[in-house]
Amino acid sequence: MRILVIGAGIAGLTAARHLQERGRDVTVVDKARAPGGRVSTRRIVDEDADRSELAALAFDHGAQYFTVRDARFEREVEAWHKARTVQVWHGALATFDSEGREALEDERRRWVGVPSMSAIGRHLARGLDVHCETRVTALARDGQGAAGRWLASLHDGRTLGPFDAAVVAVPASQAVPLLAESPSLAQRAAAVRMHPCWAAMAAFSDRVPTSFDGAFVTGSPLGWIARDRSKPRRGLAETWVLHGAGAWSEAHAGDAPDAVGPFLLNAFGDLVRGSLPLPVHLSAHRWPFACADPPLAAGALADHDRHVVACGDWCAGNRIEAAFLSGLAAADAVR
Repeated sequence: MRILVIGAGIAGLTAARHLQERGRDVTVVDKARAPGGRVSTRRIVDEDADRSELAALAFDHGAQYFTVRDARFEREVEAWHKARTVQVWHGALATFDSEGREALEDERRRWVGVPSMSAIGRHLARGLDVHCETRVTALARDGQGAAGRWLASLHDGRTLGPFDAAVVAVPASQAVPLLAESPSLAQRAAAVRMHPCWAAMAAFSDRVPTSFDGAFVTGSPLGWIARDRSKPRRGLAETWVLHGAGAWSEAHAGDAPDAVGPFLLNAFGDLVRGSLPLPVHLSAHRWPFACADPPLAAGALADHDRHVVACGDWCAGNRIEAAFLSGLAAADAVR
């Protein structure tokens, strides 16, 4: 059985690995330059930096960490840990309320990829036939009923296939056109609303004098802030990621990155009462489909008559664990 997986995020890679372990011939395609989806790291090189630690900066600008609740995911994370792909993040976390008052967060165990979050995607992609920078523009059935097979049209005019089954593991908004041959799945994906998230990446000349390394924020344009340097096996530079709050990011979805970065930096300065050192780097990135509101509680969506499955965190919950479990559900549905 030949299977096409569209999307090399956590859900797509999980589905692909489990299908390959069951003897399937799996091909994975993704439009991004590297696997991992929003479990990603942005690297910035400045050859003119006057200090070595500022010459190569890295920011976990997507997913920040993950927690474990499900026993199946716990076993997977144990394997990642043994492979030295993840470690526990011991950073001090806090919460800020609408009045700017700080309180310590709980001590729940939080995991991160090492030496960056993108290490998780690279680990899951090992041994798979993954084609990055390959965008699928349409999926079409070659034949009717159970005998039909899938052909994938690519952005460069090529066609991949035929495949016996297809797994669509992209955000709901992007999945809708790819599921056109399965109206029931397309309709369910179209009903899921996806929210954007702005991420500002800032590096400073000196340590930001805070008692915390990460914080959840309410009543602010910010929703989350984190000192990337506090995570294990990161560099020496004082790097921070500033995530815009959901409502703010949606209201400013069309803003230019050059405007968003300074605005979120000023909000960070207000939060720490103006005690920011000199910023030596500032940039911004918009994740257009950061989270589903609300996500489905379906695990994965399957059209068994047409041999197509849809999965992703939007099918199961806005967490890395949910994306993993959705990928498992997709692999089971194909089987």
